[in-house]
Amino acid sequence: MSDERCCNCQSKLSEEDMLKQLDGILDDYKQTNGALIPVLQIAQNMFGYLPEAVLKQISLKLKKPYSEVAGVVGFYSFFSTVPRGKYLVRVCLGTACYVRGGKEVLDSFKKELKIDVGQTTEDKLFSLEVGRCFGACGLAPVIMVNDDVHQRVKPVKISELLQLYRDKEDQINKETA
Repeated sequence: MSDERCCNCQSKLSEEDMLKQLDGILDDYKQTNGALIPVLQIAQNMFGYLPEAVLKQISLKLKKPYSEVAGVVGFYSFFSTVPRGKYLVRVCLGTACYVRGGKEVLDSFKKELKIDVGQTTEDKLFSLEVGRCFGACGLAPVIMVNDDVHQRVKPVKISELLQLYRDKEDQINKETA
């Protein structure tokens, strides 16, 4: 499977074009046992989330009941049926992080971003989620922004932290203009 078929750079294509591409990918996987989760991951990478039309197409092509496909999506927190922001902010609320102020960090993100857990900012830049353990308990409280791990996060520093990503986005926009 070539990487260009399942990367987020496809966002310039129309949804109809991406559905056609997904059809080709599904053809490659339809005879493969255990294909559902890898196909869902590829589809989410293509679309940025898993809209109902995509779930229906996967259900039909893999000959699986829609309820099974939707059930897998609902079970795993990695999957999302709503569009996510470019930067996925995940706040750890595992025991160590919670005890060391994770809840206050989460509340600060909610206030700063003006969204709740599971929501995306209007500009589609940030989405906010909760994690249960990132395996960095000694560095608690910990958050992740996409693949970046931030340790010993303080609620009063949330604004500065988010500004780093806003500045990064501004730089990207200047370079592509």
